[in-house]
Amino acid sequence: MQRRTFLAGATATLALGLGSAQALAADVSLDDVLHDPDAPEVGNPKGDLTIVAFTDYNCPFCKKAAPDLTRAVREDGNIRLVYKDWPILTQASVYGARMALAAQYQGAYERAHHALMAINGRAVSQEDMERAIEAADIDMPRLKADLEARKKDITALLARNMDQADALGLQGTPTYLIGPLLASTLDYDGFREAIAEARSRQAGDTQ
Repeated sequence: MQRRTFLAGATATLALGLGSAQALAADVSLDDVLHDPDAPEVGNPKGDLTIVAFTDYNCPFCKKAAPDLTRAVREDGNIRLVYKDWPILTQASVYGARMALAAQYQGAYERAHHALMAINGRAVSQEDMERAIEAADIDMPRLKADLEARKKDITALLARNMDQADALGLQGTPTYLIGPLLASTLDYDGFREAIAEARSRQAGDTQ
C-alpha cells in the first residue's frame, strides 16, 4: 500500500523557501540532500536546476512518472537529476534499491533504475527484479559481489536517504524536490511546468 503522497495532482507544488545550507533537522541540511557524494546523478552536472527524486521500485506512481521525468530532463539539457532510492513499501523494494545502488559501481545505476521502473505491478518480487536487471545487460556476478563488498556503504546511503526524507517531511513516493519546490506525482507537462516555476522562483530569489 502506498503511503499518502505529500502533494497530489499533476502540477501541485509547494515552495520550500530554503537556502542551500539551511538546516532541515538537527543533523540534516538541504545541502546534504542536494550533494550527497554517493547519490547517483544524471543529466547536466553543471545545470542551473537540480531535481531530487525520492522513489520506490514498487510504487506504481513512480513507475508511471519515470519516463516523463527522464524525457523532461533530457529535453531540457540544463538539469542535474539526483536519484534517492527510498524503499518504503515492501522488503522487495529494499532489495531492488540495493541492487540498483550496487550497479552504480559498474557505471550502470541508471540502466538498473530504468529496468526496475519498467516492471509492471506494485508487488514485484525480488526474483522479478533480478531478472529485469539481468535483462538490462548488467554484469550480475559483479553486481552480487558489489552487493556484498559495498554492503555497509549501500546501507548507509539508504539510511541517509531515509533521514533526508524525514527531515523534508515527506509522506510517500514519489516526491520530487525541484529547485525550491516539492511536488508529487507529475506527468510530462507537470514536470515542465514545475521546472519553469522553480527557475522563476530561483531567479526571483537572486534579484
